[in-house]
Amino acid sequence: MNASTCSLCTIWNSSIGKKLLVALTGLVLVLFLAGHLAGNLLVFVGEKAFNDYAKQLHELLHGAGVWIARVVLLTCLVVHVVATISLTRMNRAASPKYVHNQTIQASKSSRIMIWSGLTILAFVIFHLLHFTVRVDSGLAEIAKTNPHKMVIEGFSNGLVVLFYVIAMTLLCSHLSHGVASIFQTLGLRSKKSAPLIEKLSKAYALVIWLGFLSIPLAIYLFNFGS
Repeated sequence: MNASTCSLCTIWNSSIGKKLLVALTGLVLVLFLAGHLAGNLLVFVGEKAFNDYAKQLHELLHGAGVWIARVVLLTCLVVHVVATISLTRMNRAASPKYVHNQTIQASKSSRIMIWSGLTILAFVIFHLLHFTVRVDSGLAEIAKTNPHKMVIEGFSNGLVVLFYVIAMTLLCSHLSHGVASIFQTLGLRSKKSAPLIEKLSKAYALVIWLGFLSIPLAIYLFNFGS
C-alpha cells in the first residue's frame, strides 16, 4: 500500500476526514447546481439559445469535457452520500446521551439527510438515464437534432414530473441545511456570521427549488413549448 493510499484511508477512517469529504464534495455539487440551473433556464429564452448551449457543452474538449464532468460529479455525489451515511452510523455508535443531544439540536432537514441523499442519488441516476444516456429511444432520436424539444417531450410525462418535484424538494431540504454545514466544516462560519449564513443557505435552496421546478411545471401544467 503506497503513501497516497494510506493517506486516503486515514482521512476516510476519521470523523474529521469524512466531514471534510462531505463538505468538499458538497461544495462541488452546490456550485454545479447553480451553473446547471443557469444553463437549464435557457429553455425559456428560446429553442436556439438552449440548443446552442447544449451543443457547446457536448463539443467541450472535443466531446470529452461533458463526460469528465459527469464522472467527477457522480463520484462526488456517491462519496458525499456514503460519507454522510458512515458519519451517521459513527454518531449512532456513540453514547446514547450524545445521540440524544445531537437529535435535539438537529433540524428536520438534517435528520433526513441520509434518506434525502439516497433519494437524490436515485434521482440523479434516473435523470442521467432519462436525459443523458437516453434509454428512451424516442427522446434519443429527438436529442440528436433538437435538445430543446427533448426537454419538452421528457417533461410531458406526469410521473416523470412528479418524481422530479419530489426529488428536487428533498434536494432543497438537504441544501437548506447542507450549505451552512459546508461553511462550518471549512471553518468559514463564526458565531457572528452564523445567522447570515443560515439565511443564505435557505435562500440558495429556495432559488434552486423554484428555478429547477419552474421548467417541468411550465411544460406539464401550462403546455410551455407545445
